[in-house]
Amino acid sequence: MMFADFGADVIKIESIDGDPARLDPLISDEKQAMFHSLNRNKRSLCLDLKSPEGISHFLKLVKEADVVIESFRPGVMDRLGIGYETLKSENKRLVYCAITGYGQSGPDRTKAGHDVNFISRAGILHLSGHAGEKPVIPPAQIGILEAGDYSPSPEL
Repeated sequence: MMFADFGADVIKIESIDGDPARLDPLISDEKQAMFHSLNRNKRSLCLDLKSPEGISHFLKLVKEADVVIESFRPGVMDRLGIGYETLKSENKRLVYCAITGYGQSGPDRTKAGHDVNFISRAGILHLSGHAGEKPVIPPAQIGILEAGDYSPSPEL
């Protein structure tokens, strides 16, 4: 989002079913609130990264890209056949950034990460609501957006 805001040509790859945020309630002009706010200034493309055709199309895009940012759990891109080594062989100047919920190593690296998990671990959820009552889940995402790890699609 920030790259796009500053004028970069950002192509967001969505699952073949599209980003679930597209299903959020409409605000105006038939634009979904969360999807629109997070994806402004971006182009998007739906690809099946489990299919040879989807992989082929993705690799064509990588040849011309400056940066690839992915937010899967560690190892997913390698299992798909499009991990760092593969992408670097397609484009030597490529900057590859993997943003994961719990990092690339450590005991929780393969766990799914969701906003409520992140803000709970950080102690922010504890600050919501009223003393003596259960915490209140915020109406907007906090941890994911601050970290830049917005990947609502199912884990591959």
